[in-house]
Amino acid sequence: MGALLRRWRIFFPDMMNCISLCRKQQQHCRFYHEKQKRLLLSQHFLSMNLREDSLVAQETKMGEMTCKSQKLMLLGGLIHPASPGCYHYMPYTVRAMEKLIKVIDREMQVIGGQKVNMPTLCSAKLWRASGRWELMGKELLRLADRHGQHYCLGPTHEEAITDLIASQGSLSYKELPLLLYQITRKFRDEPKPRFGLLRGREFYMKDMYTFDVSEEAAHNTYALVCNAYCNIFSSLNLRVVKVQAATGNIGGTMSHEFQLPADIGEDKLMTCTNCDFSVNVELINSDQRYCSVCNRELVETKGIEVGHTFFLGTKYSSVFNATFQTSQGKPAPAEMGCYGLGVTRILAASIEVLSTEDAIRWPSLIAPYQVCFIPPKKGSKEEKAAVLLEGLYDCVAEVVPQLKEEIVWDDRTHLTIGKRLKDAKKLGYPFVVIGGKAALDDPSLFEIWNQNTGENLFLTREAIIDLLSKVPAC
Repeated sequence: MGALLRRWRIFFPDMMNCISLCRKQQQHCRFYHEKQKRLLLSQHFLSMNLREDSLVAQETKMGEMTCKSQKLMLLGGLIHPASPGCYHYMPYTVRAMEKLIKVIDREMQVIGGQKVNMPTLCSAKLWRASGRWELMGKELLRLADRHGQHYCLGPTHEEAITDLIASQGSLSYKELPLLLYQITRKFRDEPKPRFGLLRGREFYMKDMYTFDVSEEAAHNTYALVCNAYCNIFSSLNLRVVKVQAATGNIGGTMSHEFQLPADIGEDKLMTCTNCDFSVNVELINSDQRYCSVCNRELVETKGIEVGHTFFLGTKYSSVFNATFQTSQGKPAPAEMGCYGLGVTRILAASIEVLSTEDAIRWPSLIAPYQVCFIPPKKGSKEEKAAVLLEGLYDCVAEVVPQLKEEIVWDDRTHLTIGKRLKDAKKLGYPFVVIGGKAALDDPSLFEIWNQNTGENLFLTREAIIDLLSKVPAC
């Protein structure tokens, strides 16, 4: 065997060098994975090094920084301005948005929704057929290709989805109801973008379109989707109000907005002090002060619109000939509804209503990460507590499976604990665990902050594991 190996070295020196290199790389990879088994904050792409005054100056050039969510998301490095009304979504924001989409997908699929993806580039021909090419005015972003064909960047997709259904030929009544939805970027040429992600030119929206055999069936579907919306907001612990609203340029015979009460809200609402009646002021006389249901007093509030539903009837299906075959074998236009959720607006609105002036508070279910561990500063008296905190981190990752990819280790140990805790508040981790002086006591006590309540406690290793085990999975 030895002689054989010597011959290999003589005749295949490159092969032997390759084997040796591979062994070294394997050893390096094992070392690399050991070092990287924790999610290290220093490896996250964040723009938290920007100073507040430079951010304010930068945003002022592009638009006014006029609300809490906009300021917090900028200072936390969650978004970065690109052009008026357009932002780069940084990794933490994308992670929160993906969790929100998961919540939305779950509820849409429970009621029978099927996910599609339609082109952003919408033909002017379809929009002219519905009459909305002229109706939308300057808010519609329009363009022409090299062949002179005109398009718009879709703010909604009623024309596109109805044309798609019509292209399939006449559906059978047995195939309805049909609930199709997408979650995509939308565009609107806002005259004055403001409030960060609350009112921009480019945004993410969930839009669903439904097709039914009759008006009664379509009303049942409408109620089903509205109930699913209520479930979504309830799971996020957002106290959203369902409000009667105008149909606007989308059209139809009935419409409801889902409004999140907030002082910076751009919609004025009248809500009853006694029953569930709520209405957008657009639908009532300016002097109406009493509820049309129970005759009790109406109170004016402001809200951020985070969802909108429309009962369309046959407004679009009759134009594009989206029909189905009835049980008698006759063609009839499908009864339609459309339903929107502002995905990025929900992110910003939840920060707006839940957060303090200097700390982000996410709905727990969609926080980018659930827990941040802060070890002591390098060279400090309590530096030895770092080993104990590492053990706690590893134990949580192992015994609390829903948190395995949800915990971050702030390895920036050249900074004080106080500085890193301040940064943790900017990013909105629901829980922050600190290894300080008390961790060196007997028994070891770790400080844990509940960011959503502002409470901090000193707990044993076992108590912290028990507390974090109750954090729900998305």
